[in-house]
Amino acid sequence: MNSENRHTLLVIDDEPVNINVLVELLSPNYRVLAANSGKNALQTLLAGAKPDLILLDIMMPEMDGYAFLKQIKSTSELSEIPVIFVTALNEEINEQHGFELGAVDYIAKPIRPAIVLARVGAQLELKATRDRLKDHNESLEFEVERRMHENILIQDVTLNALAELAETRDSETGHHILRTQSYVETLARHLAEKGQYADQLSERQQHLIVKAAPLHDIGKVGIADAILLKPGRLTKEEFETMKDHTRIGSQTIDRAIEKALSMSQESGETIATHALDFLNAARDIALYHHERWDGGGYPEGLVGDATPLSARLMAIADVYDAMTSKRVYKDAMPHEEVAQYI
Repeated sequence: MNSENRHTLLVIDDEPVNINVLVELLSPNYRVLAANSGKNALQTLLAGAKPDLILLDIMMPEMDGYAFLKQIKSTSELSEIPVIFVTALNEEINEQHGFELGAVDYIAKPIRPAIVLARVGAQLELKATRDRLKDHNESLEFEVERRMHENILIQDVTLNALAELAETRDSETGHHILRTQSYVETLARHLAEKGQYADQLSERQQHLIVKAAPLHDIGKVGIADAILLKPGRLTKEEFETMKDHTRIGSQTIDRAIEKALSMSQESGETIATHALDFLNAARDIALYHHERWDGGGYPEGLVGDATPLSARLMAIADVYDAMTSKRVYKDAMPHEEVAQYI
């Protein structure tokens, strides 16, 4: 076997004769390190030695084999090294205790070369298989994470594109969706940090609300240009038509939910909870973001906390951005004045 590819073994025994026997037996096939006590072996390991297998005597002074095994199993960088006990003890209780601590096998003294070589070889093969599986699993986890990241990126780009589709039809909104999304995120984080609405503002729920915020005006794609692009204030009749964008948006998202559920039933695949929660949050925001705390909003005239929290956050962000932004029919208002009005 090429010396560079040879496995490294660590033999621990306080009897020089036993160490010599094992070193002589194993050296032709393996690189063998030796220690005459558990304490010295630990120093060797902590100094950077990383054997593929440890052959460990139980009856040793200062630190017996059980104490040594406990120590390495509690040390993360050493815990996966397989340990074979090599001992004259053969009572069942000792074997059971060793296995409970993490030993992988026992070899009884006096040493029989064929048994030692067979069991060492078997445990090294098992370790190699575990290492390959671990590397494979880590590779799979990395690939899954990479693909999830790509999917999330594609989703975000698609959602922003849909939101901007509505915004591009309104020449005065500028970067309205980006600003209001930022305001919603700031408000949600502030409330969460103060401990308010803890049942509605977990990190996951905040993420869903912030991600859904850009879709609040998606219903504007259904409003006629003559009203949406009118350079000035709307008449009462025109404003009534403009109000329809809340229902158009929520109905559009409802149809998306129904379609997703239908496709799921047809294919037999389960829709991710996150996806449905996101669509539900987006629907609530689209439908209710023009409701008011005093009941003077639309489309349903909800009062107080009858309006979902996500939509209340969106309503504040939407009003704040509208009042602090310049329009052809008004100047931008200063922050203090807008805050007082809200």
